[in-house]
Amino acid sequence: MSSSRRVRVLLTNDDGPPGPESPFIFGFAQQLQKTLGWDVRVVVPSSQKSWIGKAFHIKEDVQGRYYYPREPDGLGETSLASRPLKDGEVAEWILFDGTPATCANIALHNLYKAEVDLVISGPNLGRNTSSAFSLSSGTIGAALSGALSNVRSIALSYGIFLKHTPRELHAPAHDLSVSIVRHLWEAWGTTALPPAELYSINIPMIEALTGPEPLKVCWTRMWHSRYGRLFASHPPVSSAAEQETIGSTPEGTPEPLLFKFAPDFKGLVNPQLEDLPVGTDAWAVHSGHVSVTPLIACFAEPQDALTECTDAQDTEKLVWKVKL
Repeated sequence: MSSSRRVRVLLTNDDGPPGPESPFIFGFAQQLQKTLGWDVRVVVPSSQKSWIGKAFHIKEDVQGRYYYPREPDGLGETSLASRPLKDGEVAEWILFDGTPATCANIALHNLYKAEVDLVISGPNLGRNTSSAFSLSSGTIGAALSGALSNVRSIALSYGIFLKHTPRELHAPAHDLSVSIVRHLWEAWGTTALPPAELYSINIPMIEALTGPEPLKVCWTRMWHSRYGRLFASHPPVSSAAEQETIGSTPEGTPEPLLFKFAPDFKGLVNPQLEDLPVGTDAWAVHSGHVSVTPLIACFAEPQDALTECTDAQDTEKLVWKVKL
């Protein structure tokens, strides 16, 4: 990157444009520009796309629209064609009817080819700690999409721990996030940071954000959590009146195969702190600390599980010694 050019950031997410399901992206984008002076390009899904991982749309056409956020909350108009900003509008963003990973890839390879220095995905509404959540996260999925395109990438998530998160926590969360992002950017690839292709940041949205002492920032590894049932049967008849109108199901007739997403996360959302391995991302945020987890865009192999082979003449030791 030329030293004379501002750092160019692609900002994406899985929560969509500003609104109740996406309360953080507008303020964070503004803070990035205000504090660091970076050139921020925003390309996000046109609607909420949580729990979609790193999926791509490969059969459907991906339609895009221009979006014009306004102060103070980022709500704005959409347009099929790019146009000059109107009074009160602060930027031109792009919305795609696609997944977060799709947004990242199109932005990197079609809209801003060879122009983006850093991908930031988030801030997500909710934490993305542990393997159960991280492997499903559209936020991390977009950052993985960036890393697989050889662009430095960061996934940023705000963990919700209060029943009603006051807006007073937004600004300090953005300030802390920008500070961490700047440190990662400036030290990336040096011995000052653990080696990684992307980093996952989780900031707990707790009252201590506004306290006199800054939250501790911890280097963490991912908690290897698991989940069970994610779906529940969904009866098509939802009321007694509808039941009387439609009639009862004849005896012996199989129930319709209809299910809805209704995960059972008892042990994941509110685990006991003593049950969390110290040094993991979940342990950090449930202890009131910020978690920064270095990652690579690869399915991890169990440490020391495979025989190392560096000599092409000695590959016999890789052969599976099992009679099939």
